[in-house]
Amino acid sequence: MSANEPSRELLEVFENPFPGRNFVIDTVCPEFTSLCPKTGQPDFGTLTISYIPDQSCFELKSLKMYLQQYRNHGAFYERVTNTILDDLVAMVAPKWMKIEAAFTPRGGIRTTVIVEHPDRPLPSAQPTSTGR
Repeated sequence: MSANEPSRELLEVFENPFPGRNFVIDTVCPEFTSLCPKTGQPDFGTLTISYIPDQSCFELKSLKMYLQQYRNHGAFYERVTNTILDDLVAMVAPKWMKIEAAFTPRGGIRTTVIVEHPDRPLPSAQPTSTGR
């Protein structure tokens, strides 16, 4: 792990007060920032983390401190989003978790990366009509 590699060790958890009940927790982080590895320019986005906890939940202040590490971390959207999912799943061990990372437009292009645990089959590509 490099010096500016985000560490999941900042994440803290607490005991789920209702482990026998399925409920969804949505956490929205509207000021997420990371760095573009090509340009070094900041990438801004909104992370929406949704999960069904099992035995534990993540603590919000520790999540904030964990996510702030990405301000100095250069990685593409896809790596950032998947790494955050992996780190949260490793710490919380949820029944289900989904992260939607909606990055602000750059050069007129908006990108959203959606990852889920456990993995679900991706929708198959539908052939496009050629009009013939």
